[in-house]
Amino acid sequence: MAAVFLVTLYEYSPLFYIAVVFACFLVTSGLVLGWFGLGVPVILRNSEETESSTRVLKKRMRQVKNPFGLAISHPDTASVTKGVTLTPDCLEDCVLTCYWGCNVQKLHEALQKHVYCFRINTPQALEDALYNEYLYRQQYFIKKNEKEEKYCQLPEDAQVVDFGPVPRARYPLIALLTLADEEDREIYDIVSNLGIHCRVAVFKH
Repeated sequence: MAAVFLVTLYEYSPLFYIAVVFACFLVTSGLVLGWFGLGVPVILRNSEETESSTRVLKKRMRQVKNPFGLAISHPDTASVTKGVTLTPDCLEDCVLTCYWGCNVQKLHEALQKHVYCFRINTPQALEDALYNEYLYRQQYFIKKNEKEEKYCQLPEDAQVVDFGPVPRARYPLIALLTLADEEDREIYDIVSNLGIHCRVAVFKH
């Protein structure tokens, strides 16, 4: 039937016949390309695919703001006997707590507790999780955007000059930054910042 129609059309007008065949070719090609999603006009695609593309475009990355900043000043001169100088740079009022000689095993257990049991968002929470297994503690109040250097050093009566080679039983220095204001702890996803030697980890809700 289709063949008879095409023959009749060709006999009537060869030019019109070519135009009809070309139009059919374009429509068929568009449908095939649309099936494979190769960038054809949206009007040729089915509605489900269009809705799917729209849903994907609506998903946006969520920025997580870290209110904490901490750096070791003069790292070449830092040592157990000479102490360590730390420079904070925080977006909110914070508390910097330094722990000398923290028990390695107890600290690892404390990190597990933060993940599975309770949040470590205050110095007291960390100390409870550590069962106070550290040698010495120093604490400083850090004002918002303050960049004043803080000096941490073991007292002379501690009589510790070296914590031994790796693997150690105790970390030489742990620096914990926590938000001073309780209301700020509900605003930020990152609730504390733990520095182990020169490495830093952030604690989230």
